[in-house]
Amino acid sequence: MAIVSPSSLSAAAAKHSREPSDVLGEVRSFWRQFVVKAFNPYRPELHYMRGPGPAWRAKHLKSSVPRS
Repeated sequence: MAIVSPSSLSAAAAKHSREPSDVLGEVRSFWRQFVVKAFNPYRPELHYMRGPGPAWRAKHLKSSVPRS
C-alpha cells in the first residue's frame, strides 16, 4: 500500500505570493504522483514461486520413471 503525502501542496500553501500557474502545477504534480503510486501495476505476490519449477521436475521425473 502506498502512502501519498500532500507535502507538495502544503509547500504551495505556505507561499504568500503564489501565481495561479504555480498552484496548478503543484496540483498536477500531486495528482501525477498519486496516480503513479495508487495504480502501480507491479504486484509482487504474482512473482513468488508456488512449488517446484521445471528444472526440479526434469531432474526428479527422470529418476522416478519405472524401469522394465
